[in-house]
Amino acid sequence: MTSLETRYPRPPGLVISAAASGAGKTTVTLGLARAMRDRNLTVQPFKCGPDYIDPALHTAAAGRTSINLDSWAMAPGAISALTSCSAGADITLAEGAMGLFDGVANTGQTGCGASADIAALMGWPVVLVIDASGQAQTAAAVAQGLANFREGVQVAGVVLNKVASPRHETLVRAGFDSAGIAVFGALPRRTSIAMPERHLGLVQAEEQAGLEETLSLAGRFAAAHVDIDALVSAAACGQPPPAVIRRRRPPGSRIALARDQAFSFVYPHILEGWRGAGAEILPFSPLADEAPDPSADVCWLPGGYPELHAGQLSAAEVFRKGLRAFAEKRPVHGECGGYMALGESLVDADGTNHPMVGLLGLVTSFEKRKLHLGYRHCELLAPVPGLAAGNSLRGHEFHYASILAQPDAPLARVCDASANEVAETGACRDRVSGTFFHFIAEAE
Repeated sequence: MTSLETRYPRPPGLVISAAASGAGKTTVTLGLARAMRDRNLTVQPFKCGPDYIDPALHTAAAGRTSINLDSWAMAPGAISALTSCSAGADITLAEGAMGLFDGVANTGQTGCGASADIAALMGWPVVLVIDASGQAQTAAAVAQGLANFREGVQVAGVVLNKVASPRHETLVRAGFDSAGIAVFGALPRRTSIAMPERHLGLVQAEEQAGLEETLSLAGRFAAAHVDIDALVSAAACGQPPPAVIRRRRPPGSRIALARDQAFSFVYPHILEGWRGAGAEILPFSPLADEAPDPSADVCWLPGGYPELHAGQLSAAEVFRKGLRAFAEKRPVHGECGGYMALGESLVDADGTNHPMVGLLGLVTSFEKRKLHLGYRHCELLAPVPGLAAGNSLRGHEFHYASILAQPDAPLARVCDASANEVAETGACRDRVSGTFFHFIAEAE
């Protein structure tokens, strides 16, 4: 692993945040990104915190790949390095997660995982999406509290969302006028541009047949109700720390990567890191009953939704036989959904047991869903492709599967953000490994 310190020119940016989840940050971010793109502005999107689905939607709206920035898992120099992809853009839009200051109790590599950490580090002003439902002038008091909560975090203003009527907007604006907080726009209630949801969040971009139409509508809606010029003028960039680029050994020189609607959860910065280290990525689709490329020297199955496609995966004989043959001589690794697919069987929400690849003894069930969510610190007890035993990693876990059997040797010692050990240790057998842990970055 090598390090390189350098600085990159960056465009001005904004963090789109809120007081809590459910305010409409994603829809507003998508609308603003498309409205700016429609004005021939080049928009570089980011997502604060761990998330696979929102960045894919950002990418579709902005036309540039959205990158995750995580203050708990990533060191300041790594965050700074990732933001260098914004070079050449006119503006940066970073969507926050949950509320502006929400994170874990213990500080990680840079912060606690809060969107405010990214805003402070990068010097990006915050635009608050205010859900005006059920309140009027009080909304300004909430925004004023957020604006004064932490030194070094600048609130540029707000976008009002879910405004019920012109009278309601007048009352809400009166509170912000009194507080001296800029209102960039007010969005009336509109259900036609709502994004469909499922148990892990919004439905994946590639599964939304009418996504482009929805994004176009969202862009026009934002342009009609938000002062885009004022918003662009409010963007800024501070003096982030020097970028530190760390090149780690990729899992292999030719990586067979499962890639379809069942296996889509892989972070763009991971793929770019592999490519930057000289690896070639060879996608294949288990849902299309494709086997990994026999010329690859490693196979990687990312997370996704195998539970929604369990019957199809179980019937994919070419995929299952091909992967078993691949594993006889070369390493195979699965993350979360990929881990479940490598197991013995998967029980779906209806209680039907579907045989999986059987390279590990794992049996998982969705018949009684149980949420497993949060940051994870992982110390490898055995190697995985590209990483030796003993390596310390940071990432997260997000799934609803219950483990019915996990008979193989544990892959890692895994703790949550408060250093409490968790039962989801992953497993390994011969050249095969798997884990519910989603890798974000090596611990520094």
